[in-house]
Amino acid sequence: MRAAVLGANDGILSVTSIVIGVAAAGQNSEAIILAGLAGLVAGAFSMAAGEYVSVSSQSDIETGDLERERLELEHHYEEELQELTGIYEERGLSPELSLQVAKQLMENDALKAHARDELGINEITSANPLQAALYSAGSFLVGGSLPVLLAFFIPLRLMEYVQYAGALCFLIILGTVAAKAGGSSISKAVFRISFWGTLAMGMTALVGYIFGTGLTI
Repeated sequence: MRAAVLGANDGILSVTSIVIGVAAAGQNSEAIILAGLAGLVAGAFSMAAGEYVSVSSQSDIETGDLERERLELEHHYEEELQELTGIYEERGLSPELSLQVAKQLMENDALKAHARDELGINEITSANPLQAALYSAGSFLVGGSLPVLLAFFIPLRLMEYVQYAGALCFLIILGTVAAKAGGSSISKAVFRISFWGTLAMGMTALVGYIFGTGLTI
């Protein structure tokens, strides 16, 4: 979910910003569409690579944590039992019940019990690099395709304004969906995504206007 929302948000915002920036520089529709397509492809591969590296690092950390925990259980079983008991006591169970629960869980699968309750690692939260990379790249392509498709049909004189309005609508919809899925405030999510999206598109438009005037470096 995180990778998909992040990818779609970046796709919309990044590609729209590129399109607006090139349009502001006074380029023709063909150049604008080409720039949008280039940004779409480059962004998708960049998101996939970045997400894969990031989640792989998380997976390596989890693997290292599990290996250390396995060794501690092998050499310091009683200390690990007391540690797990203390965790359950902190969650509100009585000392007697905490010890009973810890013993039963460790007799069943000690490493799994410590991974879940001490390290916070389970099947749901465990990192999957390839899956995250595919979700991120796919959602970027979906989000980034929207401004590119708009560029095919918008007159050049209206390109910047319609792209901005379209991107803002897409971002608001995405922010609303993400907020509902996460149970957070819709108004806060919409404000954040609208504010930062407007800022990003405004800055790229400004760059386009400045360097589109024939200014040389």
